[in-house]
Amino acid sequence: MGMTGREIQIEEIKDRRDLMAFIRFPWEIYKGDRYWVPPLIKDQLSKFSPAHPFRSHSEMILLMAYEEGRAVGRIAGIIDHNYVTYHHEKTGFFGFFESIADPGVAGALLSTVGNWLREHGMEKMLGPMNPSTNDECGLLIEGFDSPPSLLMPYNPRYYPSLLEGFGLKKAMDLYAYLLEESSFHLDRLNRITERLRRDEPRLHIRPIHPRHLEEDAKIIQEILNQAWSRNWGFVPVTDEEINLMAKEFKPLVVPDLILFAYWGEEPVGFSVALPDYNEVLKHLNGKLGIFGAIKFLYYSRKIKKIRVIFLGVKDAFRKKGVEGLLYIETFRNAIRKGYHQAECSWILENNPLMQHGIEAMGGKRYKTYRIYEVSL
Repeated sequence: MGMTGREIQIEEIKDRRDLMAFIRFPWEIYKGDRYWVPPLIKDQLSKFSPAHPFRSHSEMILLMAYEEGRAVGRIAGIIDHNYVTYHHEKTGFFGFFESIADPGVAGALLSTVGNWLREHGMEKMLGPMNPSTNDECGLLIEGFDSPPSLLMPYNPRYYPSLLEGFGLKKAMDLYAYLLEESSFHLDRLNRITERLRRDEPRLHIRPIHPRHLEEDAKIIQEILNQAWSRNWGFVPVTDEEINLMAKEFKPLVVPDLILFAYWGEEPVGFSVALPDYNEVLKHLNGKLGIFGAIKFLYYSRKIKKIRVIFLGVKDAFRKKGVEGLLYIETFRNAIRKGYHQAECSWILENNPLMQHGIEAMGGKRYKTYRIYEVSL
């Protein structure tokens, strides 16, 4: 596609060789960046495979930008039909965006995806989604002074100005909070949990059963789809997606960090935390061969941080202390296992209840991610 005074070619990914170039491109952008964590190439290949469960209800176009034969950017256009149906709005996504510090390149990529979405009947573009709110999403706009946690995005400081220069506006901010053992209000929280247990004897917590991971994953799916149903940007998780998640998480699970809250016999809430395996991934450079596996085991023992990824409580049981109990038990277990920090992410900017709950435990907001929108 021609642009005044210069020629930026936008090319669609057609075969595996192109796809590998698309996947490897971030290594160009983040060369020498000490905070970037290289993703596993195997995981990226699975994410873009036509067999991935997300693909059964979506369409995706992958594009690379070239200037004088050199790769200078990449982007994906995404239409999630489940999102369109669920929200009753003709909204498409852009995602997997990477670009050199050049508004011309970013503009060419974004306008190509915008045109593709418009041709497919979309009226609005939202992103970055990689590829949906059930995955990595958002652009880091504050908190560039530390590496990202597991399954959270990371990008150079100049990305927000590239997107805003194209005319994208803020749709929603997502917050990440950091809790540290040293400032975790354990005594006060212990008193709260004792009181909760005394006042509500039917409320109890159990860890995930690794042998019954599939059944437990179904409980998570049921509560998640009900508890998050009115959340901004939410798309229900399908059976195939939860099964894949269970399979991918299985080797990573520390049982005491994934908890279920019961009210008598009824499961009413859950929380999922994992060790921050990004501390391991940064040593693997995208590859998990035999040496990678040895490194993985070695560095896994050195992880000192967890990430609380999901927390959901059924509507009827909110504001009864269930969320607090799940958080407190998670941190108590984490500290017992030798983890000293926890990231709670992400929390929608329009969810003050959750924000205040985390702040009451000693949490500090330390990263902000933004999802942008533009009408087509």
